[in-house]
Amino acid sequence: MFKSIQILLAIATFHDYEIWQMDVKTAFLNGKLEEDVYMTQPEGFVTPENAGKVCKLQRSIYGLKQASRSWNLRFNDAIKEFGFIKNEDEPCVYKKFSGSIISFLILYVDDILIIGNDIPTLQSVKACLSSCFSMKDLGEAAYILGVKIYRDRSRRLLGLSQSTYIEKVLKRFNMEASKKGFLPMTHGISLSKEMCPSTSQERERMSQIPYALAIGSIMYAMICTRPDLSYALSMTSRYQANPGEGHWVAVKNILKYLRRTKDVFLVYGGEEQLSIKGYTDASFQTDKDDSRSQSGFVFCLNGGVVS
Repeated sequence: MFKSIQILLAIATFHDYEIWQMDVKTAFLNGKLEEDVYMTQPEGFVTPENAGKVCKLQRSIYGLKQASRSWNLRFNDAIKEFGFIKNEDEPCVYKKFSGSIISFLILYVDDILIIGNDIPTLQSVKACLSSCFSMKDLGEAAYILGVKIYRDRSRRLLGLSQSTYIEKVLKRFNMEASKKGFLPMTHGISLSKEMCPSTSQERERMSQIPYALAIGSIMYAMICTRPDLSYALSMTSRYQANPGEGHWVAVKNILKYLRRTKDVFLVYGGEEQLSIKGYTDASFQTDKDDSRSQSGFVFCLNGGVVS
């Protein structure tokens, strides 16, 4: 999902499109139920004469298994009435074309990004959405999914930062006062299954370490704004089932590196042409566990990494 947002932001920066943000208030309450759902009466609303009765829901509410799907179907029907077409490959992205006027809409649960090259058209989209749902207009996009958006229109640059998120991750794993690392993985380090625990005592000690939680926390930063962590995270994530002390040291090195580079941006812009540039490389039989070859790639759009 965030890859689609990155690509559209890179395109919007190159063409100097407007990027606006809206939020749907109590989004799940807009869903329409397709089946009969009953619930017990809310505490504090039960009267003696109706003590044995239950409530039949007329609309979706928070807590239902089908609540998110009901809301999504309701929004999909509404946005199509405004002339938007759903992207077949990314169902949360909608587009609308009218001559040279281009508009994109990205929905993530209740967060909405509206991107386009015509302000009156975008204003009409906001008005239509507000007529259907209770909306909050957040103006020019500043945050999306916890990622801070910086924009320099004069230089046609857009930066994405997760410094606040990274600070929370460091604090969660007690690494906020650690040494600062220079590389996400120390040169010459080679992880393998030989480093996994071999005794019950070692396995018991490692079971107390939140290895998988650390991998998942770092992975969100890597996916969104920190592609420089990809190789180190790829190596360390292979041993989540049975990590050893050496694997955990490698993960902590990534966190030390993040402490030094938490304010680093992912920047789009500065390109003369909007083009995709891809690079790939491979090694030969470098995997110590099974002697497989390993490959890697990076793709850039408008000067910034998107994959």
